[in-house]
Amino acid sequence: MAAQGLDGLLLLTEPEVRYFSGFHTLFWQSPTRPWFLFVPAKGKPVAVIPSIGADLMRRTWIDDIRTWSAPAPQDDGISLLTDLLAPIAGGGGTIGMMKGHETSLRMPLADYERLLAGLPGLNITDATALVRAQRMVKSEAEIEKLAHICAIGSKTFAQMPKIAFAGQPLEALFRDFRREALRLGADDVPYLVGGADQGGYSDVISPPSARPLQEGDIVMLDTGATWDGYFCDFDRNFAIGKADDLSCRAHEVLWRATEAGLAAARPGTTCRDLFHAMQNVISGFDTSGGDIGRLGHGLGMQLTEWPSHAVFDDTVLEENMVLTLEPSLSYGAGKMMVHEENIVVREGGAELLSARAPRELPVI
Repeated sequence: MAAQGLDGLLLLTEPEVRYFSGFHTLFWQSPTRPWFLFVPAKGKPVAVIPSIGADLMRRTWIDDIRTWSAPAPQDDGISLLTDLLAPIAGGGGTIGMMKGHETSLRMPLADYERLLAGLPGLNITDATALVRAQRMVKSEAEIEKLAHICAIGSKTFAQMPKIAFAGQPLEALFRDFRREALRLGADDVPYLVGGADQGGYSDVISPPSARPLQEGDIVMLDTGATWDGYFCDFDRNFAIGKADDLSCRAHEVLWRATEAGLAAARPGTTCRDLFHAMQNVISGFDTSGGDIGRLGHGLGMQLTEWPSHAVFDDTVLEENMVLTLEPSLSYGAGKMMVHEENIVVREGGAELLSARAPRELPVI
């Protein structure tokens, strides 16, 4: 902040507020109330929050907590925030806010315009890169939490032969998987997607249907389970009863692509390099030239974080970044397959946090 001439950071979104304060609650699910955390260039952060959150915020390391009775559409914390920032604005100072990719305002645009109108001398610059760089590199305490939820996710997938069977509706498998993850110690399973169909699936983001699993189905589940506010994010593929040759080949290609990613994921490598390492393996099998997008991303307090393993991303990997390796490909008549592992970048290379998937497509 000092190097960039900032007098402070104004943070409004859940992961950033939680990262700098320790304030952890599901109350963010409601869009009714805005929440503000100001991180000054000197001194401790200041919370400007609805009064309903005061007790929980006092359990964190934050001392200066300014509250209002919310919701108050005519003045949802704007007066308090204006008073806090007025000294900086009066001196023509500068604060940072997150304006870049993968960010959002998380307050009414009209309120933001009112705030700026009340602080005519305030300069606001983009602090996305600053906060992003801080959050990308994890502490050992964060890595321990991530390793714990990844272990729970791995144990849950290991139970798939016991909870998945022919004749079971896909939506029932989703419910059973969630129950198993919770039984094994996950706090929540807010993200679970997947697909199942004969000889492969063509969609991995729609809600599960009531269609019963059939012999010859290829099933994929992709889970984002949480523990103490940190996510795992990886998937596994299975065949029901028997596996067709093309799906087996696709699975083996993705396994080898992941191996290439594991070998490349070390400090000094760029995300673009990591993308090409995996894509070079995939391209020998998938010649469709389809829209590949990215082949993995950052992981932590959010299911997906910066960076992206993609052609556009030249982020240099650093020790203690936690990432997903997520190669995908198209095959057959409109089929697709996705594979994903979770890793932490160490000085000597990648360390798996998820239990490595088998090279051969498992058959249930």
